[in-house]
Amino acid sequence: MTVIEIKNVSKNFGEGTHATQVLKDINLSIREGEFLVLLGFSGTGKTTLINLMAGLEKPTKGSVTFKGKPIEGPGRERGVIFQNYSLMPWLTVSGNVQLAVDTVFPELSKNKRAEKVAHYVQMVGLSHAATRRPAELSGGMRQRVNVARALAMSPEVLLLDEPLSALDALTRANLADEIEKIWEAENKTCVLITNDVDEAILLADRIIALNPDGTLGEQFDVEIARPRERGAMNHDPYFKTLRGKVTQYLMDVGIEAKAEGSRLLPNVTPIHGVPKAVQQAQEGLIDERFLDFSQLHKIYPTPKGPLTVVEDFNLKMDRGEFISLIGHSGCGKSTVLTMAAGLNAISKGAIRLDGYHVEGADPERAVVFQSPSLFPWLTARENCAIGVDKVYPGASRAERQDVVDYYLERVGLADAMDRPASDMSNGMKQRVGIARAFALSPKLLLLDEPFGMLDSLTRWELQEVLMEVWDRTKVTAICVTHDVDEAILLADRVVMMTNGPQATIGEIIDVDLPRPRSRKALLEHPDYYTYRAQVLDFLEEYEHGKHGKSESKAGATKSQKRKAA
Repeated sequence: MTVIEIKNVSKNFGEGTHATQVLKDINLSIREGEFLVLLGFSGTGKTTLINLMAGLEKPTKGSVTFKGKPIEGPGRERGVIFQNYSLMPWLTVSGNVQLAVDTVFPELSKNKRAEKVAHYVQMVGLSHAATRRPAELSGGMRQRVNVARALAMSPEVLLLDEPLSALDALTRANLADEIEKIWEAENKTCVLITNDVDEAILLADRIIALNPDGTLGEQFDVEIARPRERGAMNHDPYFKTLRGKVTQYLMDVGIEAKAEGSRLLPNVTPIHGVPKAVQQAQEGLIDERFLDFSQLHKIYPTPKGPLTVVEDFNLKMDRGEFISLIGHSGCGKSTVLTMAAGLNAISKGAIRLDGYHVEGADPERAVVFQSPSLFPWLTARENCAIGVDKVYPGASRAERQDVVDYYLERVGLADAMDRPASDMSNGMKQRVGIARAFALSPKLLLLDEPFGMLDSLTRWELQEVLMEVWDRTKVTAICVTHDVDEAILLADRVVMMTNGPQATIGEIIDVDLPRPRSRKALLEHPDYYTYRAQVLDFLEEYEHGKHGKSESKAGATKSQKRKAA
């Protein structure tokens, strides 16, 4: 039976010559009980399509019906879960869920309504936190309240608008599993929008891509038995083939019609080649043990006594090596990075770079954060030029300008050098952040979740940009990430950290894949899924409570069998 029917739907915003078409000629039937995933990148109209189903928007042309009747507005039969939590901050978990129950079941007694509230709070695993307010909850817990509130309305259809995108990888995976269990147990019809290919395949009966021009793209039926276990699917040939097909389709249609500011890296050569000042800045550096973390500890004072966040972190890196640092949230990855940057004091142990102890911040250690922190009133060129004068004191003004222009060209901003940061997309701003870091000609490049705030296609593209520029400079680099594919794609070695507190290195994997690398080539390489399985197995092992200190010796032994610290 068809639950929601969308016929010949187009949606415009604005009027006349100022009208912007977001959706075009959409025809879609959603079957009762199915889990449909709409997959696409930012700006493809996914949220607008969900809003049409929810009754929050009306089509410019065509019709949207629920069980044959036109959708005129929101209804309790269609529960919506948004990316943002929208909870009442003064109410507890139970109080937020009770808002929905009181609205939908006013005829029930107070006790019966309380029973319903407790049932849905328990369903999302929050009985222990029922009396807490949103400010006392993690992001994942707040989104669970959102799910419970939507379920409390007993909807026939759950409409999920990127509900997991603001969460860390582990919380995202766990909540996705819970949504799937609820869908099966409650016999719901689910429509999820996402830009995550793995998430789509794990949850969907059917995946439909949205094209950048607002039309529906290719449909992919997911014929994988449930329940679908992440680790096992990594070894499934069908999963690998489907993952490759979906990824390739999105790359093809997305890159072909990229929005302004997210185009492919142009194949350009700066007039002066590699700037002379850059060449001179790289002379005279040591090669072996260029970066040395020795018995590194980070200890914070607390009312209950000292808290050891990072313990006995030992790692040696040669000059020009690229390492990915991966682990669950709270395992101390960013803490290690900020100590290497000189932004966080070392409690015990030492970090030596090029033979000298790291003490305080210095342009020789350039950092790219998740948010690029540009000055909004300055242009790309002006933002990128900050610090260049200090790094190249013997260079002329023209030579320093060459450095800035060279790296802005390399990250694909040749036509936007004089655009203010306030007029840039998030992807463009992060390109400036990457160019600014490379322009400092650092001895060490530190990247802290540099693409974590971007949609998948922009993320994929900037990974390629980063690899292209790094391949030219061979700067020693560490990238903190929670993305397994990103870790393998970028790195010579993947360093995996145990859970905190007292986090340390658990295992190190050499990534022996040819460079230069591309996402397409990686997915087709016979060894890629072997590396992926090793990282996923490690993360899964620590997801279930394996603790850092008690297991660190075993982890170190494994590491030493590889090319470890």
